Amino acid sequence: MSLTAAIFSNIIIYMPELPEVETIITDLNQKIKGDSIVDFWSDWKKSIKTPFEKFVREIKGKKILSASRIGKNMFINLSDGKTIYIHLKMTGHLLVKSQIPNPKSQKAGKDYFSEKVNQYIHHIFYLKSGRTLEFSDLRKFGKIILEDTDKIKKAKEIRNLGTDVMDKVFTPGKLNEILGKRKTKIKLLLMDQGKIAGIGNIYASEILFEAGILPSRPTDKINQEERKKLYKSIKKVLLKAIELRGTSDSDYRDTAGAPGKFQEVLKVYRRTGRKCPRCGTIIQREKIGQRGTFYCPVCQK
Repeated sequence: MSLTAAIFSNIIIYMPELPEVETIITDLNQKIKGDSIVDFWSDWKKSIKTPFEKFVREIKGKKILSASRIGKNMFINLSDGKTIYIHLKMTGHLLVKSQIPNPKSQKAGKDYFSEKVNQYIHHIFYLKSGRTLEFSDLRKFGKIILEDTDKIKKAKEIRNLGTDVMDKVFTPGKLNEILGKRKTKIKLLLMDQGKIAGIGNIYASEILFEAGILPSRPTDKINQEERKKLYKSIKKVLLKAIELRGTSDSDYRDTAGAPGKFQEVLKVYRRTGRKCPRCGTIIQREKIGQRGTFYCPVCQK
């Protein structure tokens, strides 16, 4: 997935980042906007951070007005001023299922829902249309909170976020302001959700390759022309990842249970020992802030 790496029992897992969450939000607005919640089931109530009985009582009968996000935080906005706040954490993803078979899926012979990665269902929202919104989460670290819509941005996790990279306020000038004269390594700054919200480990490596900047460069050593190029690279890489519906390097799947395709066009991430697609130099790997970081020592300065 696109994605911040974490290691459990020598298994590398990736947290969905902005392109993956944006893909899910787009799907939800297309598939369940206007529907209503009639019931809810869970076999892992620890994930529900609102008292369970209150959560179920207050979402039943509510109409789904829209889905939105800030960084990698997801919101399902309901009638009567309520919002369901969802964080997928490391292995979570949302699936929308219908009682009515999808002819296109049948014709293509694809049944993604039956794949093992989509079988860890711990929460189900039952909708009036007969559809279900299901939360598959292998590690069970995801969280669900019910909050008043007008208080969402005041929640600690949201209040402490930096500027969302796809927000209209994220301009070249804003990026320059965030970078400032900090001496932090540029890759660490790009991944600092308190400064810039939405960029994960894979996209940081790909963005810096696109911009021609070494991940270990101190931010204050990046000149104005490079900063302009960095801004363009952030937009280019993330928009391409959104177009390809995210990166499925591990557990991430879209609401149809299908994988994204950005992993098919990765240029440096997890390509250690392979040739750089630009100059043919061997791609290198090093750890920066305990994260595997990938780069071309010739194309990036």
